[in-house]
Amino acid sequence: MNILTLLIFTPILFGLVILLLPSSLRASFKFITLAATFLQLCFSIYIYLHFQTGVAHAGINHEDQFQFVQKLPWISLDLGSMGKMQIEYFVGIDGISVTLLVMTSLVMVIAAIASWEIKSNLKGFFALFLLLDMAVVGVFCALDFFLFYTFYELMLLPLYFMIGMWGGARREYASIKFFLYTLFGSVFMLLVMVGLYLSVKDPVTGNHTFNIIHMMNPANYIDGSVFSLLSNATILGMPARTVGFVVLFVAFAIKVPVVPFHTWLPDAHVEAPTPVSIILAGILLKIGGYGIIRICIGIFPEVALSGAFWLGLLGVISILYGAFNALAQRDLKRMIAYSSVSHMGFVLLGIASNTAEGISGAVLQMVSHGFLSTMLFFLVGVIYNRVHDRDIYNFRGLGTLMPRYTVYVMVAFFASLGLPGFSAFVAEAFTLAGAFKSHSVNGLLPYWMAICGSIGILLSAAYFLWTLQRMFFGAVSLKGGDVWKTALTDLNFRETATLLPLALIALLLGILPSLVLGKVNDSVLALIQFIQAK
Repeated sequence: MNILTLLIFTPILFGLVILLLPSSLRASFKFITLAATFLQLCFSIYIYLHFQTGVAHAGINHEDQFQFVQKLPWISLDLGSMGKMQIEYFVGIDGISVTLLVMTSLVMVIAAIASWEIKSNLKGFFALFLLLDMAVVGVFCALDFFLFYTFYELMLLPLYFMIGMWGGARREYASIKFFLYTLFGSVFMLLVMVGLYLSVKDPVTGNHTFNIIHMMNPANYIDGSVFSLLSNATILGMPARTVGFVVLFVAFAIKVPVVPFHTWLPDAHVEAPTPVSIILAGILLKIGGYGIIRICIGIFPEVALSGAFWLGLLGVISILYGAFNALAQRDLKRMIAYSSVSHMGFVLLGIASNTAEGISGAVLQMVSHGFLSTMLFFLVGVIYNRVHDRDIYNFRGLGTLMPRYTVYVMVAFFASLGLPGFSAFVAEAFTLAGAFKSHSVNGLLPYWMAICGSIGILLSAAYFLWTLQRMFFGAVSLKGGDVWKTALTDLNFRETATLLPLALIALLLGILPSLVLGKVNDSVLALIQFIQAK
């Protein structure tokens, strides 16, 4: 069996075990879930170590540098004279996918450990958790649009229930808002997917296909079809390919989230339990960035090129808007949620630059933010579990009460604001270098966008350092008085064992960013060459 298939479906097998076990064994559910995610992490590390890079391996599988490819017939429908409907189970990864897979697998291990705080309906929670795990990994591996869309939609259901059933006081509102926002984007994505299917033919069989790699090749489009480059078809008076790109971009921009499609994120984060917040920030946001690179730019490269200025502008707005909002928050979790909006803006800015530095920086930013946001939300969960409060103004002098906790908070804050030596510094530096270089290389982005991005880093330093100063330094002053002072114990072994690897990874990727950049380089150069050819 293909190792990618094992990676995708391992969680669902463990999920079935949990469903079959009696509730009297509920104490074992968290260990079964942890075992599933740990096994998945082992598979992803194996894939990472055996992923081949370099010019000598550029022709592997000859399917646009995708490796570990598996293609099996899935749904086949005879349409008579119209040929066959062809839907395949088609998975494979390139350099961009492999780094995000390792990040996803590790974040799911951390989320599984964080899930130990869940006390009610354990069978339902962990079964949904493992279903979600399968869906997010499947999205990064799918190379058939129908399969991609299946996994993409499958993420909605577990998240809706996990927020709505195990969340905070306004959990119903937050879960419905998240569901409707995401469904709004993906419903229209379905229409574009069908339009692409009817526009593309498999060059071997002559049948219509959902194969994403075939969709990237203009030669596979049927003359006169709605999305053919030569047909000049229009939808609502606009070029059909432009409409297709915009619809797909909006669907993924909601996930990123890009301003103005971001308003579900702070509500969902504030109400979600800690493990769900970790998955939302650590993985779900990256699916948006990955979708823009793989689907939007891969299928509509000429539209991405002509609209690069607007993509860059949305990135800059997200960076600044997210940072200013984070600066105004009292709720620690909401502040970190808005910081995610700001930091993911760098991903869009890097992609818009269409330079090797910019896109490499965008991928590294996704990986870096995956680990750092996981660390930040876990740290918030530690303090919330002890006193059930997250108001920044209700705490002061925590450095005296919780010295080990304070050290990890300082590492997470300094790494997130882009201090040299940590992963976010390299990612943001590359992104800004790409944005700055874009003006002279391809003329897509003006210099002021890079300058505005730099201001975003300055603002992130402001809100992180201000929070650190208010909560952790000075004389001890707590809203809950002696009761809180007793409850606010320092990190236990489980929490330390969770945070230490995340801190070390943030440092390791800052010192050795080639662990990510070395894997993505071939794919990034191929993508830029592909875009410029259009």
